[in-house]
Amino acid sequence: MTELFAERYPEQARLVRAALLTSFVALGVGALFGLLQALHRTDVLRIVESPTYYTVLTGHGVFLVVTFTIYFLVGLYQWAVTDSLDRGPVNPRITWVWYGLMTVGTVLTAITILAGFLDDPPEVLGSELSADVLFTFYAPLQGNPLFYVGLAVFVVGTWIAGADWFRTWWAWKGDNPGERIPLPTFMVLTTMIMWYLSSIGVAVAILAFLLPWSLGIVDSVNPSLTRTLFWYFGHAFVYFWLLPAYMLWYIVLPKLSGGRLFSDPLARVVFILFVVLSTPTGIHHQYLDPGIAEGFKFIVMTNTMFLLLPSLLTAFTVVASMEHGARQRGGEGTFGWLRTLPWRDPAFTGMALAGLVFAFGGFTGIVNAGMNINYLVHNSVWIPGHIHTQVGTAVALTFMAGGYWLVPQLTGNRLVGRQAALFQVVLWFVGIVFMTNSMYRAGLDGVPRRSAEPQYAFDYDISLGSMAELDAQLALGGVLLFISTILFLGIMALTWRNDGTEPVVDGRIPPALSGPEDAPRVIDDLRVWTALAVVLIVLAYTLPLVAVASRGGLFGPDITPLPVAVDYWLPVLADLVGASIG
Repeated sequence: MTELFAERYPEQARLVRAALLTSFVALGVGALFGLLQALHRTDVLRIVESPTYYTVLTGHGVFLVVTFTIYFLVGLYQWAVTDSLDRGPVNPRITWVWYGLMTVGTVLTAITILAGFLDDPPEVLGSELSADVLFTFYAPLQGNPLFYVGLAVFVVGTWIAGADWFRTWWAWKGDNPGERIPLPTFMVLTTMIMWYLSSIGVAVAILAFLLPWSLGIVDSVNPSLTRTLFWYFGHAFVYFWLLPAYMLWYIVLPKLSGGRLFSDPLARVVFILFVVLSTPTGIHHQYLDPGIAEGFKFIVMTNTMFLLLPSLLTAFTVVASMEHGARQRGGEGTFGWLRTLPWRDPAFTGMALAGLVFAFGGFTGIVNAGMNINYLVHNSVWIPGHIHTQVGTAVALTFMAGGYWLVPQLTGNRLVGRQAALFQVVLWFVGIVFMTNSMYRAGLDGVPRRSAEPQYAFDYDISLGSMAELDAQLALGGVLLFISTILFLGIMALTWRNDGTEPVVDGRIPPALSGPEDAPRVIDDLRVWTALAVVLIVLAYTLPLVAVASRGGLFGPDITPLPVAVDYWLPVLADLVGASIG
């Protein structure tokens, strides 16, 4: 048996453990906030007042879809680059620099969010120390400047992390001229190219507009412009969460199945497609926005539909890899091989269930991407239902299942409580089914999202059941997901502290059935795909951004900043209630 990763690269294992530990802490805090939301919206138990609900909502989004996911990503990617290139970084101190910057940014942002729980938050940098601006933090909602500073520092940390991984690859390339990029490293590099291209939008939004606005340097901003810049970044951000899950499906799931990846070239094509197609599609989040021509929205809708291709290729490749592994284990028949898969392994079962939910979430994503159908569901709770099937399960459940496999490789400790871990991943699956079923059905009947009071002052005429039934499913799903999270964190804590006296199965990844030599070398030419992505971004965004800026100016009309979300939404909802009753 070969050495574990922790034995071969102890310093890098320490960094990866630190990143995963931070990720798991964020998961626990975000899950608690999610439980508070579910109980509040369904009126089962109201622990916080309705204005504070928006603090909870902001924290739930930031701690889970930013902190939890990205810290797990950087830990996983540090492991992947080091393991697949079989070498550490050129300068290990740089590795700790980017982790430190991410941590400083996280702390600053967390302070501004958690200050929302105070009855009288202090004034810092000229404004109240709070940031109830939701995860989608564009204008007219305004947070304390420290919120934007924290986000900017965090993003810079991720940029340096990517540069660190590129530098490691360049050093490896110098020692291995003519060699193909190992698949895990290829996945890391393409993900970071996509991240660099897309995060330009959020960097410009923060540094040029939102931060100066919150500091009082400028009096106003163009809310349509900051919203468009956010979604320039925002949809690619979805794939920044997702691609680490794809990595685990491609390189770990086949191993757990007992076989090997079906096709290395297909996996590379999938990641290239995400580089090329992810960013030029963000306007499909703005179908209801004025100021963007319908023709551009139609073009973006078409571009978005092309993103189905990498998902379909992934489904084919991963299932084929699982079937190969099952047949190596003695599986026979058209579907009989499914019974021979290692369903008692929590890492395998968690990833498989996450992939199943992702497939369903992909179908609902088609609804979101279609212009006419999107009008029906856009501002409804259907959208959080879609998000919870994707980042809330395809990503989160894959990360938890991946943790069951990866943490023993990093600590040398055998996983504690395999049966409890198996129960945990199944419990998450059951909880998400209840929660998202409620959200999808309620969304079709117009129940709004981002609201502490979804029922207003009257009952909805629910065509697909009763509001009470949907609320019960939502509350039950939220409770089950929270219990599942606590169980996962407990298993991880016990595994971390295990004495490690029992042997741990080696984590080396076997080569694919069809290797990189079966694909043309242009696949590995990252310059070609980066240039193509830039061209498509310019074509998709130049004219819409010019139109938005020309209509409202770079710094927009004189709008009044809204320090907390409730100040904005409750008067709007009150008007809607009055109009409906009247």
